[in-house]
Amino acid sequence: MSDTKLTDRHCQRETSLLDSTAVQALMTEVHADWSVSEDGQMIRRIFRFKNYYQTIAFVNALAWVAHRQDHHPDLEVGYNRCVVHYGTHSLGGLSENDFICAAGIDALVPGDV
Repeated sequence: MSDTKLTDRHCQRETSLLDSTAVQALMTEVHADWSVSEDGQMIRRIFRFKNYYQTIAFVNALAWVAHRQDHHPDLEVGYNRCVVHYGTHSLGGLSENDFICAAGIDALVPGDV
């Protein structure tokens, strides 16, 4: 792991599965609304908005972050909400890449949404 802020890092193609201690340490570096799935294979956050336009604007900005990092989430999109799930499918669990992207997405919505 690095001392560099998550928002200043870039996802790596070669990455490794994180153990629970590393996951808990990285959870302190992302917004408190992120949670780890019961099986420990994904992190999840629900973003809420005032209307559909704001939701889709967020999804488009998130897509740009995901494309730049070449690390893509699973999304559930509704009228005024977007649920973001990150996990590294190729590893069957969480990697540092998931937290780098979560921090980047957090930066899209300053303050509470």
